Amino acid sequence: MQCKICDNAQGNQTYRVREMMFGYRESFEYLECSQCGCLQLVQIPADMSKYYAAAYYSFLPVDSESPNVLRRTAKRLRSAYALGDRGLVGSALFSVFPHHELRSVAKAKLPRVPRILDVGCGRGKLLLELKHAGFGELLGVDPFLECDIQYPNGLLIRKCSLYEVTGQWDLVMFHHSFEHLADPLETLRYCSKLLSENGQCLIRVPTVSSYAWRKYRENWVQLDAPRHYFLHSVRSLEMLASKAGLRMEDVAYDSNEFQFWGSEQYCRDIPLHDERSYARNPSKSIFAREDIRAFRKEAEALNARKEGDQAIFHLSKNRGEESR
Repeated sequence: MQCKICDNAQGNQTYRVREMMFGYRESFEYLECSQCGCLQLVQIPADMSKYYAAAYYSFLPVDSESPNVLRRTAKRLRSAYALGDRGLVGSALFSVFPHHELRSVAKAKLPRVPRILDVGCGRGKLLLELKHAGFGELLGVDPFLECDIQYPNGLLIRKCSLYEVTGQWDLVMFHHSFEHLADPLETLRYCSKLLSENGQCLIRVPTVSSYAWRKYRENWVQLDAPRHYFLHSVRSLEMLASKAGLRMEDVAYDSNEFQFWGSEQYCRDIPLHDERSYARNPSKSIFAREDIRAFRKEAEALNARKEGDQAIFHLSKNRGEESR
């Protein structure tokens, strides 16, 4: 079979991967390219609605503003630190409750009043936090929403695809949504057209350039069959960006303990939404607190070695070259 990213058809390997978030245990075939390293779903199911049930995490209800004053203040202090390294209290809160999405926005080189588009944002949790932090020109889009969402603070989340968005944007973000797209090259080409002159594209995704993929293979929790269509290596995403007229500016790894406890559960046939799952009932799970702490420490070490199982990619326009 031929790779959909680099067209290579030699030496590729296939894997059978089960759906284990909801525990359907249906099997799906994935191809691993021997050249660019991209792991990709061979055949996308005709109807994906079954795999985006109401319990899917990005569609869960979001509080636009917590009624608890202390909680609201703590979140704002943490956000201020994540976005600008300001405040000792915020620093302490961030060390205990890190927020990598906000940190990734801070690393983007943005104008003073940026226009930010979040693609595949679910109900817009990240955009709400940016709104509370003082950002004004924000828009979220997600085709899987039931309807548009208009929050009291003015934030709009539209039920639509990226291709229905127009205008110029200083930052276009894909926070764990890019791996769900069936046409990644066309998506990046359209994204490039939406970027302002100095605009950036931020892609936060699981990556096969990781220890967890090498260790767990079919039981790697971030495979998430069949919702994840493409799981990129650094090489394959760089190739894709180049074809779209973009260049890779930076890669930062931000994996956490989930890569270990989630994958270990799958090795033992425990779905993510199972009553025995650490995600549902930590006290009833197979892990002790010491295990989770050890997993977290190992994740930090892997990130430092650029082997974590998820990363943040910053792309910018490749000036002087036409998209191919």
